Amino acid sequence: MRLSDDRRSLVGYVAGEPFPLIDPNDPEVANKIVWNSVFRPITTDDYDLRYYDCDSSFERHGPQDKQIEYFEIGHYAGYNLVGRTEVNPVPADPDFKSTGRYWLFGLYPILSPQEIRGSGLIRWRYADPKRGDDIWSLASGSRRLRRLNESIMSSSVTSNGSSAHAWDPDHYSGFNAKTEQYFYKFLGEKEMLATMHAIHSPEVQCETDGGTSVCPEAWEMRHMYLLEATPDLSRIRPLDSRTVLYMDGETWFEPYIDDYDRNGHLFRSHIYWLATRDRPVPDAHVAIYPFKRSFVVGAVSTDVQSGLSTVCYLPGRESPERECWYINMGAVDRSFFSTDAMVRAASF
Repeated sequence: MRLSDDRRSLVGYVAGEPFPLIDPNDPEVANKIVWNSVFRPITTDDYDLRYYDCDSSFERHGPQDKQIEYFEIGHYAGYNLVGRTEVNPVPADPDFKSTGRYWLFGLYPILSPQEIRGSGLIRWRYADPKRGDDIWSLASGSRRLRRLNESIMSSSVTSNGSSAHAWDPDHYSGFNAKTEQYFYKFLGEKEMLATMHAIHSPEVQCETDGGTSVCPEAWEMRHMYLLEATPDLSRIRPLDSRTVLYMDGETWFEPYIDDYDRNGHLFRSHIYWLATRDRPVPDAHVAIYPFKRSFVVGAVSTDVQSGLSTVCYLPGRESPERECWYINMGAVDRSFFSTDAMVRAASF
């Protein structure tokens, strides 16, 4: 397994961490860190996050909760075709040889708000560095499918037609843009506070900022690698001119991501709270694992220019599904990530 001749793609990957030994003096250290994040251990085979919710509001200094929109999503799911380690087929799904798909992602059906109920998003990522993602969105009401251009995955209005939230598909789970469409620069190393052993699940809405984050939580010093990602404008034109990634050197997950607009100003800030334990919630009966693994239990995306924040609770605070995270349990297979399945789920 190695980097390609142009140093931007991965060649010969089978499973596990692509580059277990990171040398900050390596001229290719930035690309190696990014590929460690692509195949990070948090979800190697499949995952299904059920019934989580998000609140959108404008930041306020005080206890007032100025919620402007509430979102509830039925499934946030993914299926990896390569790098599989726990659920058969391992280490690769035979489908990879015929389709070349690295992973499949689905977010559907959206259950709330009512005006976009039933809508959703499906995204397929390919190993071919020159092939862009296949992406479909399902509109509510008309139930019409639409093919999306991956350049607009940095926009928060692409997946469901609503602009009352700050999340965009390229940041649903850390930095999710197609890896080969960006250039990476190593900025250095730094010890920073982050939450990797959260004590709450579901998370607690922070009262001191109008509900635009979660608190209190357990913070600890973590070793971070700082990277700058800039888009290859010959292939893609996202909203952001550059992105700064703060990569945890153990989990290969980004607790923080900062996006800058085309004028070079800070545009959006993303924060993720993670828990590390053998179950997503203390009272789990099904989602119990033989070892500790990482779960994202809270996330917030803030448009720092407008003050709009969307904070997500995983599990949701009002969710009927308490266990929420089903990771590497075969909870979803390839059939879940089809447009037919998304349309059928909308007809409830």
